[in-house]
Amino acid sequence: MNKTSSTTARVPFWLRWLVPVLLVVTWLAIAGIGGPTFGRLEEVSSNDQASFLPAGAEATAAQEWQAKFRDSKEIPAVIVIESGSAFTPAQLGEAAALKGKLEALKAGSTVIGPIPSEDSKAVQFVVPIDSSGEVKEVVKELRDEVAASAPEGMQTYVTGPAGLTADLVSAFAGIDGILLLVALGAVFLILLVVYRSLLLPIAVLFTSVFALCAAILLVFGMAKLGWIQLNGQSQGILSILVIGAATDYALLYVARFREALTHTTNRTTAAMTAWKGSWEPILASGATVIIALLCLLFSDLNSNKALGPVAAAGILCSLFAALTLLPAMMALLGRVAFWPFRPKLLPETEREPELVTGLEGQKGLWHATGSLVARRPRTVWVASVLLLLVASGGVLQLRANGVPQTDVILTASNAVDGQDALARHFDAGSGSPAVIVADETKAREVLDAVKASDGVGDAFLLADGGAPIVTGAASAPGAPGAPGSPGAPTTPGVRDGKVLINATLNSAADSNEAENVVVSLRQELKKVDAGALVGGVTATALDTNTTAQRDLVTIIPVVLAVILVILMLLLRSVLAPVLLVASVVLSYGAAMGVSAVVFNNFFGFPGADATVPLFGFVFLVALGVDYNIFLMSRVREESLKHGTRPGILRGLGVTGGVITSAGVVLAATFAALGVIPIMFLVQLAFIVAFGVLLDTVLVRSLLVPALAYDIGPRLWWPSKLGLPETDARARAVPAAAGAPESADAGIR
Repeated sequence: MNKTSSTTARVPFWLRWLVPVLLVVTWLAIAGIGGPTFGRLEEVSSNDQASFLPAGAEATAAQEWQAKFRDSKEIPAVIVIESGSAFTPAQLGEAAALKGKLEALKAGSTVIGPIPSEDSKAVQFVVPIDSSGEVKEVVKELRDEVAASAPEGMQTYVTGPAGLTADLVSAFAGIDGILLLVALGAVFLILLVVYRSLLLPIAVLFTSVFALCAAILLVFGMAKLGWIQLNGQSQGILSILVIGAATDYALLYVARFREALTHTTNRTTAAMTAWKGSWEPILASGATVIIALLCLLFSDLNSNKALGPVAAAGILCSLFAALTLLPAMMALLGRVAFWPFRPKLLPETEREPELVTGLEGQKGLWHATGSLVARRPRTVWVASVLLLLVASGGVLQLRANGVPQTDVILTASNAVDGQDALARHFDAGSGSPAVIVADETKAREVLDAVKASDGVGDAFLLADGGAPIVTGAASAPGAPGAPGSPGAPTTPGVRDGKVLINATLNSAADSNEAENVVVSLRQELKKVDAGALVGGVTATALDTNTTAQRDLVTIIPVVLAVILVILMLLLRSVLAPVLLVASVVLSYGAAMGVSAVVFNNFFGFPGADATVPLFGFVFLVALGVDYNIFLMSRVREESLKHGTRPGILRGLGVTGGVITSAGVVLAATFAALGVIPIMFLVQLAFIVAFGVLLDTVLVRSLLVPALAYDIGPRLWWPSKLGLPETDARARAVPAAAGAPESADAGIR
């Protein structure tokens, strides 16, 4: 900052009032349109299976063939009526009468059932439901009807893919309201503590909320045009990411604004000075996260591809809000924003203190931290690395190979309970069969091979419309196509030379055992029909997990390369960016290791979704680099004035409070995801919240400054700042700061 700048310089009216007011009014208009759009996101959001499918997997190809055999996109709802004893003939009659009532609801096409279990203690119906409609509402109608019409004293369930989808949608119901309120409440409380002011936290929250309104408007438009697929998962992450990122950027700008107010009495000048000092790190930070998120487009999973542009749009809006709306509000409010603790104008002699050690003018925690870094740099960074390596060892306990769908929902679920009842009385895979697409000329051979496979309870060809062609006594009485039933189909449905075969598995459709059966089926059927495809619920889960693990290997190098390039451009260095990227990767490993131990031993989770490591990496590495960008951009600025080592300590001191506050805010907002009872979101919430705190407290505060201090001017290699002669002031620092000679060895 220029010492000679006047504290009372006049600013033109258009810059002092007109531009800030126009910016605020523009954002008010955006919020006025985007806010109400929040309630319309359901119009363009889908939580059905198609929004999560791996684009190029065998299960997806099989589903596309299935669609050719049906007039509508249907998923089965499996109704289970369970009794503590065997059904009496009268009770079976009551159950049979339920079929007509179910069909009268017009939930879908012909209802299959009632199908009694072998132990006679349960019956089931299969009700096809149009997945393009309101599945949640249809399932609720079914549950109400079954509960009212079932024989007295019996337990009733609506499960299967439709029931689980409905309960999943219900679990996401808090996305629009509860999640947002919890996140905003947590941020507001933290900002009150940080600023000890009422007006400034409100201004920062306005920035975050208006950024979210703009993001919602942008995402809604992209989804409406069919450019992206929106689901509850990406919608929830969008809200959290925008609030956290916009608040972080706002904290950085406000810190610069407060500092500028100690140099001038002109609020507009202070706002512009703060903007000039913060736009580059904020832009670099935002660009890093945006490009890292867009790397998800390289994924083969539709859910990952959807999240990339959705979250990137959110960061883009956060970026613009922090660089336009917030400066405009600060330019209008000036010192009033900090009331009652307004920053005071410093004498000119105190505005730019001459630095020898870099600790001048600092006090409290950050003076102590800087002193520790200066005295024992090598000890500090080596100890930090060892601690992170030990924590990373927990990764060996991470079981991120997918979890059964019945474990995804963490609250009580009628569908999950129904799956348990189904497994007690029927083939566990009932209602969610494996679907085989085979060549018409090899249909019988493929059917025989399927029936002979271990783990398959029953299999049959399908006629047009999906009715089974049953050739043996295994058929359930009353099922369409059963022996002797009127109009029993005898010819399989054929589309483009292909037929469909349904295979009921002995294991629950979402179990590891069922996935092993699918793997075996694929291997065996390829010997009979090289073009055979095995799809269905189990195959989709298997392919999703496999694809997610492949994405991890593909996308991580791309994200790291992108971040490395951005850091090189920002810091005009090669060595510093490499060290920063290495530090956040190590931090990510430690966060995943600790998370694995917590998931297994404290939360008792059966495992983790296969996409959790990838999402955790993208968010932690991209957001972790943010704090290093905030720190090192200021360190470079101070190094140009005072030399590398004093610049490191000065940069650490002046950014310490704001970066710590930003980390706490981001951790709190991501922790708010835990209020949504979905295992994936709870796990992601813990990983990112813990990882951000670890990065803020240990990596950015100790590891990076100590390593940079130990390396000295060579940190900036190959730029001129890395040459000893351009860093002459650093030569006197070790003795003055009490640093050991070894810290400077080889540099003089």
